[in-house]
Amino acid sequence: MTIVPLIPDNAPFSVEQRAWLNGFLAGVLNRGAPVPGAAPVDSKRSLLIAFGSQSGNAESLAKRLAREATGRGFVARAAGLDSLQPADLVKEQNVLVITSTWGEGDMPDNAVSFWDSINQNGSSPKLDNVKYSVLALGDKNYADTFCLAGKKLDERLAELGATRITERVDCDVDFDDLAKKWSTSAFAALSGSDSSDMSDQSDSSETGYTKKNPFPARLVANDNLNARGSAKDTHHIALSLAGSGLSYEVGDALGVYVQNCPEVVDAIITSHAFDPNAEATLPDGGTAPLRDALLKHYEVRNLFGKTPAAGLTLTAFLENLRKLQPRLYSIASSLKAHPEEVHLCIAAVRYSADGVPHKGVASTFLSDRLALGDTTGIYFHAANHFRLPTDLTKPVIMVGPGTGIAPFRAFLEEREATAAPGKNWLFFGDQKRACDFLYHDQIIEWTQKGFLTRLDTAFSRDQEEKIYVQTRMLQAANELWQWLEEGAHFYVCGDAKRMAKDVDEALHSIIQTAGGKSADEAAAYITQMKKEKRYARDVY
Repeated sequence: MTIVPLIPDNAPFSVEQRAWLNGFLAGVLNRGAPVPGAAPVDSKRSLLIAFGSQSGNAESLAKRLAREATGRGFVARAAGLDSLQPADLVKEQNVLVITSTWGEGDMPDNAVSFWDSINQNGSSPKLDNVKYSVLALGDKNYADTFCLAGKKLDERLAELGATRITERVDCDVDFDDLAKKWSTSAFAALSGSDSSDMSDQSDSSETGYTKKNPFPARLVANDNLNARGSAKDTHHIALSLAGSGLSYEVGDALGVYVQNCPEVVDAIITSHAFDPNAEATLPDGGTAPLRDALLKHYEVRNLFGKTPAAGLTLTAFLENLRKLQPRLYSIASSLKAHPEEVHLCIAAVRYSADGVPHKGVASTFLSDRLALGDTTGIYFHAANHFRLPTDLTKPVIMVGPGTGIAPFRAFLEEREATAAPGKNWLFFGDQKRACDFLYHDQIIEWTQKGFLTRLDTAFSRDQEEKIYVQTRMLQAANELWQWLEEGAHFYVCGDAKRMAKDVDEALHSIIQTAGGKSADEAAAYITQMKKEKRYARDVY
């Protein structure tokens, strides 16, 4: 088997150019070296793996499967849905789609334009000769909209006449096993073979510390970023990378392995009258004492405060639990400014519901329970959709209220370290200036030096009328429009349900009013910004 390299994401090519080059290399390098027992590569063996990705999971999976498919004898390429038109599917004929869902059942940002183009009656070509299957990524905690983007794409492709080669698979956050079964079945269907006969060609290019082999990072700093009088509890967390050999880019996320609160676990065990030392089966196989299993391996946050069912056995109890997943956090630092460290900005979540106190599992693990000097498993999650412009002269506009400041602290540290000449504009908001201005000293120093060209703050509770970051955007509409016309990249980080949507609406309004465009023209302007990777969101 010929190992086919993929053009790196940071290579000086556009998305479309990288996709074409990947397909070309796959064809050339496999032309004389087919997989043993596989049919010769021809047009029927070309394969497009298209992805709609908001946080990077779908993109990473699509690229991994493209490498695997190449090893199986396909001429395979992975491409974002934002680089495709429906007519491209007709040319490809064999198409696998991997997409996440975000917000309230929305398409990922890079899938919106494609969805709009295939969802307009009469304008999309028929896909009668296309064979396809869909893998949908989602989170069952959002039951009403679970995998909705994937479901919509699957149904629409079928309506346009495409042939579904294998049923859509809907994945929860722990998607690796289901994704493997789906891809094996899809590859077999496209090859005309039995999936049981498919040899394991899984990509094994990941080495070193990964999600499956996390690095034990030591906590070296835990500082409260709020001053006296704040209603919030926000922490600056620093973890050491010394000895790991790991690196990251600003914009990436950090995966953190966490543990449940011992008080919550003990209360659950007591309420069910279980033996804390009883042998418990673990989600990935093996066993451990029940208390250890509930602390480190199972999700228990939804159980606390519930009345246990009478006569529930330990086996039945564990069967109803989900695996405890690592949490992803936006990275708040640049390696150029903090060698061998990675920083996070975390709001500790605490609230009461029906008289029962609740704590955010991950946020309070990091803020309260992980002691200085202790270690926890970490890995890096690439966010290729959320990158600074490669042209350092380009202006950047960053909108990050609350802990949404995290990636923009990293961006600004990176821009300062690289002496990027482009202008920088930050919109930051929170409740009260006196106690909630996160990273105040660093931000003010950047402003005084002129490195941070413009700073607009919105502290909602410092006056009777609440002011938010989108308010400040609208007030600065003319200058913001000028920056966009100069080629500025526009970034948003924070709450997806309210803030990100309000900011998006404000951006449309600014382009209409300051830019003198109609609503349709403003929408087209923003669509073009997304295609050019000039409008990126890291929202949750």
